[in-house]
Amino acid sequence: MSPSQKARARISLSGPLPSRTIVRINGPQTVWFSSDLKAIEGLPLAGVMVPKVESAGEVSSIRAALGDVAIFAIVESARGLSECKSIAVVADRLAFGSIDFVADLGCSHERESLLCARSDLVLASRLSNLPPPLDGVTLEIDDTARISDDARYAASLGFGGKLCIHPRQISPTRAGFHPTKSELEWAESIPLDGTGVVSIGGKMIDEPVRLNAKRILARAKACSECDGDAAPRT
Repeated sequence: MSPSQKARARISLSGPLPSRTIVRINGPQTVWFSSDLKAIEGLPLAGVMVPKVESAGEVSSIRAALGDVAIFAIVESARGLSECKSIAVVADRLAFGSIDFVADLGCSHERESLLCARSDLVLASRLSNLPPPLDGVTLEIDDTARISDDARYAASLGFGGKLCIHPRQISPTRAGFHPTKSELEWAESIPLDGTGVVSIGGKMIDEPVRLNAKRILARAKACSECDGDAAPRT
């Protein structure tokens, strides 16, 4: 987005905003950061998405400026990943900027190359009792099978959502995060209100199994309820 377009994007925020609006601003290291921050001060936002976060201090300064607004910190560099546990302490949710991360490290944008980074973000989120992090984007816009498969892979690692770059990616992404029919059938077969260890169909059922079933059912409900609102971008 050119600088002139960024200015127009800020102006567009002066009008009525949809409910649950999340605005993506430019990173703290950019020349546009201060103008972006000033443009959203006092707005009734559900959250602000901050790219290239590399320290907890950056998040804390944004929170001091904006007050009670959810901060989504996008980790997309080696330094940011090394600080992800401390960032998770002060952010409301983490996200993975996989494209910029690959450019920073010089590695390939393959699942094997990024597995450790993704796992670190999931672990950091859990340690700070945050919602599961958001995975990075899929560059293909019209390859619905690839988009759904990427989302399914992210869900298998413990991610709770995925960043999109085009509205056409929303439906296949949601489909990828939705539990499969067999997963739902299994979760629905587990007695969630039980205690202790029991045997059902020759398989052991204990509290961790019940917790997994509850998470599958919660993920199915969340996928059904989400509406796919787009976020303004500056």
